[in-house]
Amino acid sequence: MPNRLAHETSPYLLQHADNPVDWWPWSPAAFAEARRRDVPVFLSVGYSSCHWCHVLAHESFEDEATAAFMNEHFVSVKVDREERPDIDAVYMEAVQAATGQGGWPMSVFMTPDGEPFYFGTYFPPAPRHGMPSFRQVLEGVRAAWQDRREEVGEVAQRIVRDLSERSLAVDTTRPPGPDDLHAALMGLTRDFDASRGGFGGAPKFPPSMTLEFLLRHHARTGSQGALEMAAATCEAMARGGIYDQLGGGFCRYSVDATWTVPHFEKMLYDNALLCRAYAHLWRATGSELARRVALETADFLVRELRTGEGGFASALDADSDDGSGHHREGAYYVWTPQQLTEALGEEDAALAAEHFGVTEEGTFEEGASVLRLPDTEQLVDAGRLASVRQRLLDARARRPRPGRDDKIVAAWNGLTIAALAETGAYFDRPDLVEAATDAADLLVRVHMDWNGRLARTSLAGTAGRNAGVLEDYADVAEGFLALAAVTGEGVWTEFAGLLLDTVLTHFAAADGTFHDTADDAESLIRRPQDPTDNAAPSGWTAAAGALLTYAAVTGTAAHREAAEKALGVVRTLAGRAPRFISWGLAVAEALLDGPREVAVVGPPDDPATRELHRTALLSTAPGLVVAAGEPDADEVPLLAGRPLLNGRPAAYVCRNFTCDAPTADPKVLEGLLRRP
Repeated sequence: MPNRLAHETSPYLLQHADNPVDWWPWSPAAFAEARRRDVPVFLSVGYSSCHWCHVLAHESFEDEATAAFMNEHFVSVKVDREERPDIDAVYMEAVQAATGQGGWPMSVFMTPDGEPFYFGTYFPPAPRHGMPSFRQVLEGVRAAWQDRREEVGEVAQRIVRDLSERSLAVDTTRPPGPDDLHAALMGLTRDFDASRGGFGGAPKFPPSMTLEFLLRHHARTGSQGALEMAAATCEAMARGGIYDQLGGGFCRYSVDATWTVPHFEKMLYDNALLCRAYAHLWRATGSELARRVALETADFLVRELRTGEGGFASALDADSDDGSGHHREGAYYVWTPQQLTEALGEEDAALAAEHFGVTEEGTFEEGASVLRLPDTEQLVDAGRLASVRQRLLDARARRPRPGRDDKIVAAWNGLTIAALAETGAYFDRPDLVEAATDAADLLVRVHMDWNGRLARTSLAGTAGRNAGVLEDYADVAEGFLALAAVTGEGVWTEFAGLLLDTVLTHFAAADGTFHDTADDAESLIRRPQDPTDNAAPSGWTAAAGALLTYAAVTGTAAHREAAEKALGVVRTLAGRAPRFISWGLAVAEALLDGPREVAVVGPPDDPATRELHRTALLSTAPGLVVAAGEPDADEVPLLAGRPLLNGRPAAYVCRNFTCDAPTADPKVLEGLLRRP
């Protein structure tokens, strides 16, 4: 019989609806039940494409004896971290503080008041490598709860007290300056892997926000070192196994330092951020590889993750059926020489093996290889190679596909809207701009109310019950502003303003910092407030970026002042942890550059207007803001009071609404935007 999760909409929770564990969703009722029964709460947090979450579920949550023990001695609560990032953040902070590490699945034991007292991540079904079994953990916690209750309570209270005292001192009175950004660049240079690209050692995560900072820093200062680090990292990832050489798109991370073997889950946020980063690299350098990867990643997003409602699904699983009824990580993506021969015949299989680095020994498990492009000098007939790739892609399509998490996360769709809108504009792909517009329409129709409040998720066109967090408001506003710049449709700027007003009203603290949850959100043991960028921009730095862009379009001093105060955290972290404040660094580059504002006025169907508009969009000026529309358009303040130039379409280049003389010449405009 299904448990309570059968009534949820989260694909991750629904995966556990048939477990013999008597799961509860996170709710006041679950904690009330724990108080009534006088038992601890076991909190399990994961997400649908998490490999080790599936392993723990199969080994322990599907085991009848383990489930019976859990049901007798605990109230067990399941949380999808992608639906409730606030819960995940609060308890992950406790896990990391207590153990020095974190990850998913996250396993937390707590009192009926939500106070944690014992933590972990994955526990095996039997003791292994010094790690207790999950059953041993359960029995130990039960014994402590029954026999040492006072000690457990003291530990829980101390943990909550320690968490409440943890805070980052931020001076919001002064935004970062050139010296702070130079210190960040030096820190990144020390961490840079000059031989293999990327930063640090294994595991290696795609540094999408760091790439954005490096490209903007190069544009502002002319630093060749910054550009070389960005270009080398992008090339190494694009040639590695972390990139899907057949279907496009990036996996979550590489388990090694050479980008060879990935963890095969594909996340929406990674691919949106990387699509945009490669498009921006092409804009800066004209790199054909960057162009190809940006377009292939955009096509992957639309082909593999777009839902019937027009939004974008959250992820593809790492695991899939290997054809024999067993689920294995990477089964959909890896190849043996024999599989190449079966798909291509011997002659083309030999070519594919050499071109993609497939060997008899393999680079993955059981003699299979992850496809790479290891030979940068190899000359291959382009038509023949294209045929080989297509036939391999067709053969792969006949394999059992990885599962897809179909829920729409507002923040990640905002990032995707920005990426597709800009990529479509750069490469004359109106279909990508249309896909971005459809996703934006869905967010307005389903996720957003007329008070400027957002639902975090939706599924099949129905909004979920969880409130949006700061990153949702900030990233959706970022997406809307990028879409407005590309399409010239001012309504997207208006929607962004509505969301950013909510940010200032419900998420901003009196000192100019930001909280991750609204002031009227559910109260947890701590109100999360994390400025650091991780897999995606933090809500804090994303809000700073969107506020700065909106202020540049509208001239509103309150939004610019809020952005400048929020960027105080960049000065705090730039020198000591630049990789974890990279989006903040990128926003700071825009602030130091102005950001520059371009108003393009003229009939939208006039080729001269379109050429000026495209010239503006292709500028590398950090955080450049573009508004396009009819002359003297009062609904977009940046366009107001900007007439045609002698009856011809014109472009005005401004900073803080103070403009140079207008020009009708795209070459002159290009020069103005290139000027430091």
